Amino acid sequence: MTIARGRLEVEQIMGTAIGIDLRDDFVGADAMAAAFASLRAADAQFSTYRPDSEVSRLGRSELALAECRLELRRVLSLAEQLRADSGGHFDIYHHRSDGGLDPSGVVKGWAVEEAAWILDAAGARNYAINAGGDILVRGEPEPGEPWRIGVRHPRDADAVAHVLELRGGAIATSGAYERGDHIRSPMAGTVAQELLSLTVVGPSLTLADAYATAGFAMGTDGLTWVDRHDGYRGYGMVADNANAVHWIEMEPARQSL
Repeated sequence: MTIARGRLEVEQIMGTAIGIDLRDDFVGADAMAAAFASLRAADAQFSTYRPDSEVSRLGRSELALAECRLELRRVLSLAEQLRADSGGHFDIYHHRSDGGLDPSGVVKGWAVEEAAWILDAAGARNYAINAGGDILVRGEPEPGEPWRIGVRHPRDADAVAHVLELRGGAIATSGAYERGDHIRSPMAGTVAQELLSLTVVGPSLTLADAYATAGFAMGTDGLTWVDRHDGYRGYGMVADNANAVHWIEMEPARQSL
């Protein structure tokens, strides 16, 4: 079901609500429909919950990698680059507790960017795509105004812990509050617990989403690791000894480390 309110449409795809907030009146409904069709196609190809998806069939060895479509092979190649870059903290084979193939940590951001390119090609310049809290924005919601994006409080679903302003780029957050303790450190095989959540801001949602997943598994060291990537910035949420939640970021003087 699609809910339309003015230039906002929302669909349930990839197990979450994905909304497109389009502020350019001259962009037709066909572009919005094509963007959502692209997201549904990505879900059909990459969903680990669909036994007939290409990624599920590959995971069961019913398909060889060479038999898979180019999109899947590209995503898996990117995932391997991320595994090497993160020292194994981003691993689509050990990200899940059962050790199965799960490229979810890179697919959602990639799929949103594919949909964004459809809107770009249609002439859209001012819009936001929100995929379960992982957000890509272009331009401005109103002339002269940035997009204001609230980061959810890790212990209160109805509270905003911090607000970030953006005129272009992406924001992704990883934490244990959406899907439970689903992110494990491949190094130790234990659930990542040092951070309550990690938010990454940068130009690409594909990479911001993956960096947030890997950085969260690293703990507070993940902030340093994220900030080593040009154009990306990491922000963490931690609890102190009194169990109060704090927003933290790396000191500017350390960003070149």
